[in-house]
Amino acid sequence: MEEHICKNCSGHQDIVSRVSKVMPDEAVLYDAAELLKVFGDPTRIRIIFVLCQSEMCVCDIAKLLNMTQSAISHQLRVLKQARLVSTRREGKTIFYSLCDDHVQKIFYSAMEHVME
Repeated sequence: MEEHICKNCSGHQDIVSRVSKVMPDEAVLYDAAELLKVFGDPTRIRIIFVLCQSEMCVCDIAKLLNMTQSAISHQLRVLKQARLVSTRREGKTIFYSLCDDHVQKIFYSAMEHVME
């Protein structure tokens, strides 16, 4: 494999300097990477799609996705720990929804990208 080496590395200091001034802290970049990992599971993506449409309880999500309630609950726990979904209790039933518009925007941006 041919190695691509820039012949003018010293000439790009202005770019390096500009970018280094806005570079986020390593901890922020780590947290962003961890968040994106949560989106890396097809079941969680399916759940996020469903929750983009409507707030739902575990049994409805399980029925819709043709999965067990236990499997859905496990994935919802991961999504909740990542602060992507929130809950609302109505009697004995817990309803799940997306935490905020950011989650929906990330999801729809990914969908738009893969459908191009």
